[in-house]
Amino acid sequence: MTKRHPATVVARAGIAEDPTFGAVTPPIYLTSTYELNAFRQPGPYDYSRSNNPTRDVLGDALAELEGGAKAIVTNTGMSACLLALQLLKPEDTLVFPHDCYGGSYRLFINLAQRKQAFKIQIINFQDDNWPTQVHAAKPAMIWLETPSNPLLQITDIRAVCQLASVIGAKVVVDNTFLSPVLQQPLALGADIVVHSTTKFINGHSDIIGGALITKDLAVGDELKWWGNCLGLTGGALDAYLTLRGLRTLNLRMQKQQENTASIVSFLAAHPLVAKVFYPGLPSHPGHAIAKAQQNGFGAICSFELNAPSDYLHDFFAGLSYFTLAQSLGGTESLICHPASMTHASMDAAAQQRAGISATLVRLSVGIEECTDLVADLTHAFEQVTLRLAK
Repeated sequence: MTKRHPATVVARAGIAEDPTFGAVTPPIYLTSTYELNAFRQPGPYDYSRSNNPTRDVLGDALAELEGGAKAIVTNTGMSACLLALQLLKPEDTLVFPHDCYGGSYRLFINLAQRKQAFKIQIINFQDDNWPTQVHAAKPAMIWLETPSNPLLQITDIRAVCQLASVIGAKVVVDNTFLSPVLQQPLALGADIVVHSTTKFINGHSDIIGGALITKDLAVGDELKWWGNCLGLTGGALDAYLTLRGLRTLNLRMQKQQENTASIVSFLAAHPLVAKVFYPGLPSHPGHAIAKAQQNGFGAICSFELNAPSDYLHDFFAGLSYFTLAQSLGGTESLICHPASMTHASMDAAAQQRAGISATLVRLSVGIEECTDLVADLTHAFEQVTLRLAK
């Protein structure tokens, strides 16, 4: 059979494949353990931390979407990150970007400094001399996040992977912000892709989960062993809900991107917005690369308020449809303040190095009617204007 379109993959994952009763939708296996066929004759499943049929259906779908050889479904996005790091030894160096997600930054820093699990080198992949810096670090693993969280900076995945092949480093790409329908890092040369499936893949803000997909089967088998050993694998119910959410991924992303494009245009023209961060803007420094390596520009944007940071209270209080909360990628629109929320684990120096200002605001745009979302933002800006006028 020819390669299937992502829309077909997500719609057909596990459909009409139940060998027992012919259920159209895949059944959920909540069992923790499985009966052996006979003494010393286990079947394909023996204990659900190791293997679970529901989790396997989701993993197979994600592997096909990313074009990978194997997927391991984990219990959180951070578990997927931790799982990838099991390939490193204490003498190895991990290179990661200065502007990565705050939780990833915290994990890397503390595993290196408190556990001596590996060495680290933080690099700004927006600098022209990033190849020289990476080459000098002699890394065993290069971690990328593109678009980055929360400034939506773009890294040329193919260029990094070409350098990595020369120096013998594995490349891991956090693809959470785009999902596999908008970007396939393995096709660009990456070795491993990680996701917080909590976000766009599930899309309904009702589970916590993650996934890791490998290009090489042997690497996938090794990481599956570590996932079982460390207890990082996801539960059947979360896998079932994620699979249900996955079926509408393409449709959700289309609507969310349409809404985001309209909101970005609104923000770019507003006098209380100092700067908009979105790779879909032709003025964005990474626009050309994003256009080349992505199938869309995503549904996350950020902006800096053109007012002192204490006016953010008025802005957030004026919102009704954008909910002030952590996370992203759900059908509902969310808004957050990265410096005090998603990236609070970074100290002030790290936030400054990453370009995260006190007035930076991040939007995760949902599927609501766009005119309502724009009206909501308009009202919030009006509250700031009213206070400025006092």
